[in-house]
Amino acid sequence: LVLQSLFLSCLMSFDGFRHVEAYRCTTRDLRSRTVSGRRSLHRLSAMPADDDDEHRYRLKLDPEDSSRQNRAPQHRQHQEMEHQEDDAHYRFPFGLGKSHFNPGQSSSADMDSEESIPSAEDHDQDHLSGFQLSLPTNILSGQAWHRHETATHQFLRQHQQSAIDGDDMITTQHEQQQVPLGPSGVDATLNAQPSDRNPVANFFGGLSARAKLVSNTKEWKQLERHVNFIEEQTHLRELLQDKERCDDFYATHDGVYLDFSRQKATKETLQLLLALADKQQLKLRMQQMFSGERINFTEDRAVLHTALRAARDHSPIPIDGGKDAIEEVHAVLDQVKAFTDGVRSGEVRGYTGRRIRNIISVGIGGSYLGPEFLHECLKTEPEGINAALGYTLRFLSNVDPVDVERTCHDLDPEETLIVIVSKTFTTAETMLNARTMRQWMWDFMGNDKEVVRKHFVACASISSADKVADFGIDTENYFFRFWDWVGGRYSVCSAAGAVPISLLYGYDLFEKFLQGARSMDDHFYNAPFDKNIPVLMGLFGVWNMSFLGYNTRTTLPYAEALLKLPAHIQQLDMESNGKSMTKHGVPVEYKVGEVDFGEPGTNGQHSFYQLLHMGQTVPCDFIGFAQSQHDLRLDDESLGAHDELMANFFAQPDALANGKTEEEVKAEGCPEELVPHKIFQGNRPSSSILLPKATAYAMGQILAMYEHRTAVQGFIWDINSFDQWGVELGKKLAIDVLDHLYKARKQGKEIIADNPASTRLLSYYVDNSEEETLTSAVNPITRVTRKTHREFARPPLSHNLKE
Repeated sequence: LVLQSLFLSCLMSFDGFRHVEAYRCTTRDLRSRTVSGRRSLHRLSAMPADDDDEHRYRLKLDPEDSSRQNRAPQHRQHQEMEHQEDDAHYRFPFGLGKSHFNPGQSSSADMDSEESIPSAEDHDQDHLSGFQLSLPTNILSGQAWHRHETATHQFLRQHQQSAIDGDDMITTQHEQQQVPLGPSGVDATLNAQPSDRNPVANFFGGLSARAKLVSNTKEWKQLERHVNFIEEQTHLRELLQDKERCDDFYATHDGVYLDFSRQKATKETLQLLLALADKQQLKLRMQQMFSGERINFTEDRAVLHTALRAARDHSPIPIDGGKDAIEEVHAVLDQVKAFTDGVRSGEVRGYTGRRIRNIISVGIGGSYLGPEFLHECLKTEPEGINAALGYTLRFLSNVDPVDVERTCHDLDPEETLIVIVSKTFTTAETMLNARTMRQWMWDFMGNDKEVVRKHFVACASISSADKVADFGIDTENYFFRFWDWVGGRYSVCSAAGAVPISLLYGYDLFEKFLQGARSMDDHFYNAPFDKNIPVLMGLFGVWNMSFLGYNTRTTLPYAEALLKLPAHIQQLDMESNGKSMTKHGVPVEYKVGEVDFGEPGTNGQHSFYQLLHMGQTVPCDFIGFAQSQHDLRLDDESLGAHDELMANFFAQPDALANGKTEEEVKAEGCPEELVPHKIFQGNRPSSSILLPKATAYAMGQILAMYEHRTAVQGFIWDINSFDQWGVELGKKLAIDVLDHLYKARKQGKEIIADNPASTRLLSYYVDNSEEETLTSAVNPITRVTRKTHREFARPPLSHNLKE
């Protein structure tokens, strides 16, 4: 009934029926032009529009309508033109929605009667199942009305039974009709392809979906009103003096301490955010993720990175084909342990029989950033130092040939193992680097296929097994699979991280990393939301971004061992939540997806903290450790270097929160003309995260904590945090550019790109770049990679600087 009344009011109030020129109304136009009051409805001759615009219909005004004689001259002219030219028409978007026309028989007496317009009350007795909406009899039945009626009946039948076998049916409070839900809770009709969807459904389908946006909920509106109070009547300087508030604004778990008292929030703010989480069924969505439901609705996949670190005795999680995800994961981990132990013991050797001592992990994005973050921490961790003696690990990610040179220049290929990490085994940059590494091996040891079988390992999804075999890799012993339900940026705990890290540090240390991640998973799943570290971080992320309007966020680890953590979080969060569409199939109408960056302290303090203190407001995450991996204290110093570092860790959040007032500046004796330049407004939010020590276990906790924060924000925003369609377009265009470059270099063809700017830019590049790669008789890549350790000057045996 609500939809019927709304549609009728739109028809009655849209003034364009009588005096607009050929005007294409969009859904947004219609909403903005809906005004109060009644309009007489004229004769509608609804005819299908052009074939390429079937969802629109033509409206023709009745030339016999006497009421039109009183119009302004310009509208009378339109009437005369239409009377003379039968093809003149107005367009109106009857790609509308969940409504149905039941036009009666035409009567000339009804043409000018406003009494024939029914009110909303006239339809209160209509039954929704029939969805009959009587319009004035002056609306004639015709071909388009017949098509409209047929399509609407089909649409209603679709809503009266499940569109997908086995889907649950729900009844919404406002619509009181059954709506089919897909497996991830997404409206089945919204996932349908355009050709499968009823063209009549577009308008009201859009309204219905838009009404489901989180920004239209009561809880969201309450937070929007609450923002005014926070911005106008609070300051962190005063909030931090509230002992009761500070006592409530922290959470701990297994050594991880989160202090969020420096967030611009009161206890009421927290309660409103928790109410929003309940409204968005956050607990249910977390359960769906952990249980393997296909919450990645655009790719129809489960999201089970938590299963990668689940205990062996975890209850089964069924996946495709009736298999158990837990059993699959531990089968691969057992394979990784056996292989890496074999390499480290010398049982598994290279093609020439020499021991493997060097590992090159070839991957990009999630296949590289997460494992490198973990590697950078472990290489200065005492246990990691001892485990890695005699081995080296390097990452080759960039397709830039310079990265190849920097990675391989001093390595012996006979002692090197190449680990190719690519989920699909088709990533352009990764596969070019993989072929380069294969050529490097062949140049030194010949083109024997056994060279590849002994020196190359693949970490890829099970669906890529054929591509792995085509590359020449031994799929029986050197292929470590992961699955389509593991996204690249969530794959650190899979073979993508397990193989290179275990080769360097041993599997036992990697297992401690998994245990730390498992600990945070358990906390995330079981802890109440008001003491749940990832949930709180996610809710305040939503608060800062969508309500306070802070669209940038920074991660500041006060530990050099975590220097690669900001880069990993940058990809994890921005690739996950940098979206523009909701699961309801309509664009987001609120801010989502922060810009993430960061740098270890105290380096960042001398880089961009000026902006943090006096420029735009950027919420901060400060990460510190109670103990250093390697502390030192000079004999004449009273405190150690780690205390010096941590003093900054504790001071910076307070400086951001409190600022510095004009009175405080003047009290320091500052010259009057400089006072305005030294005032710090403060009131800049941050969170402080403190852990005991930077160990493998702690790194697992931090990794899982940020993965879950990202998921929480996506769940609240109703977006899909587990796909990444935004990276596809650039890849497609890069292929087109390569075609232009090939034709220009090989065939001498003039470059004509899609636009003059690209044409000029590409032409400049071709004219000023070397063509050695296509003209030289010697493969330049081979020539470059022949510069191995054997051709570099050895360091002098004596290091006496006086000689």
